[in-house]
Amino acid sequence: MTGDKATEDDIARTFKREMLSCLPSLRAFAYSLSGKPDRADDLVQDAIMKAWAKQNSFEPGTNMKAWLFTILRNEFYSQARKRGREIQDSDGLFTERLAVHPAQHGNLDMQDFRRALDRLADDQREAIILVGASGFSYEEAAVICGCALGTIKSRVNRARNRLQELLQVSGEQDYGPDPDTAAITNRAFAG
Repeated sequence: MTGDKATEDDIARTFKREMLSCLPSLRAFAYSLSGKPDRADDLVQDAIMKAWAKQNSFEPGTNMKAWLFTILRNEFYSQARKRGREIQDSDGLFTERLAVHPAQHGNLDMQDFRRALDRLADDQREAIILVGASGFSYEEAAVICGCALGTIKSRVNRARNRLQELLQVSGEQDYGPDPDTAAITNRAFAG
């Protein structure tokens, strides 16, 4: 047991020593990626922290430098992707112009849709829910309902037409906020 502990301690010391010896090269690589000394230091710190947390996955005797460079490179690109999704708004201009449609319209539309769905014939409601809401193919829905493929297609088509009729939807313009609400929201976005 004592021999095993000494071996584990030796492995941990060797890991730490090898990792520390790679720091100058790691920092130079981080600087070449980021172009900024402070970002390079942050990248190195993040890479070292990840490597330290995952040291059990490092194979002793393999190339520590290559392993650390891979971790650092992956961290750099991961942060770059994250920054690509973020918006810099330090002066608050974007936030001031931010507007969303009120939720009550969506809630009312959903209530109308549920009432219309309840008014469909049972076989049509079942078909439209299987294909339109549950994501089953026509073939899968036909098997579930125990009917022919053409029957399911017909039921779905009749259900769609009936829903349009009940909801008084004739085209794309009938979706979303009413014209008055849209005009107000659009003015808020135009600033």
